[in-house]
Amino acid sequence: MTMAEPLTADQRLMLGLLSFDALLLALLELFFLPLRVGSLGQVPLPVTVLVGAVATPWLVLTAAKLVRPGLSWVPLAVWVVVIFGVGLTGPGGDLVLVQDWRAILLLGAGALPAALVLGGGLGRAAGARGRRRG
Repeated sequence: MTMAEPLTADQRLMLGLLSFDALLLALLELFFLPLRVGSLGQVPLPVTVLVGAVATPWLVLTAAKLVRPGLSWVPLAVWVVVIFGVGLTGPGGDLVLVQDWRAILLLGAGALPAALVLGGGLGRAAGARGRRRG
């Protein structure tokens, strides 16, 4: 078994930036999830679910391309930890993650597409390693 090459300074910086982006996106998605529209504010508009469905897989894909496929899980892990950490033990002990269908939609729309992208990237990385050995 061979050890992977250490990350360059540029790769470490890029991974840090992508992780910071995941942190910021998760916070914004959480805080704007209860958004409501209408004359009396009666219609829930979980627009941050769409942001999560696009941005989280994009962060995973970008990490796979610019850093290394084996580390593309880092932005997804940061996103999940922030969603659960801040959502369940929010600022001042408040529960930020709303307790209805919007929370499930945010988790599914953010994590599932990112996990699919992650699986594809890790599969390609494993296939490339197998081709180099054989």
